[in-house]
Amino acid sequence: MENYWVILVIVIILAGDCDAMTREQLKKTGKMLRKQCLAKVDVEEDKISQIEKGKFVEEKEVMCYVACIYQMTQIVKNNKLSYESAIKQVDLMYPADMKASVKSTIEKCKDVSKKYKDVCEASYWTAKCMYDDNPKDFIFA
Repeated sequence: MENYWVILVIVIILAGDCDAMTREQLKKTGKMLRKQCLAKVDVEEDKISQIEKGKFVEEKEVMCYVACIYQMTQIVKNNKLSYESAIKQVDLMYPADMKASVKSTIEKCKDVSKKYKDVCEASYWTAKCMYDDNPKDFIFA
C-alpha cells in the first residue's frame, strides 16, 4: 500500500510535466522516498545523507536503506535488482538530457548485483558502481 502512494505522487508529478521529471523533481521525489525508507530501516540519517555525493558508508543498515529506495522505485523485483525495471524508470522519469548517460551507467553496472545473494549488498554495490561511473548524473534519495 505504501508503494501505491509513492507511485501516485510520481504519476501526479509526471502528469504536470507529461514528458519526464526535471532533475529538481527527481530530487523532491527522492526526499519522499528517503522519509519512507528512514522509517523502515534503522539507519542514522547522517550515514545516508551524502550518498548522492559519493560517500557510501559500508554498513549493513546503509546497504538496506539503498535496497529500500530501489524497492520503492520498483527497481527491485522478487528480491533482486531488475535491469529492465531500472531502464524503464529512466525512460519514464529522467529528463531527456540525462537518459542516455544514466542508461549507459546502468548497463555498465548491471552485473554487479550478481556477485551478491543479499539484496541489501547487491543494491549498495550497484549504487556505488553507478556513482563511480557517472557522478554527474547520479541522483539518489
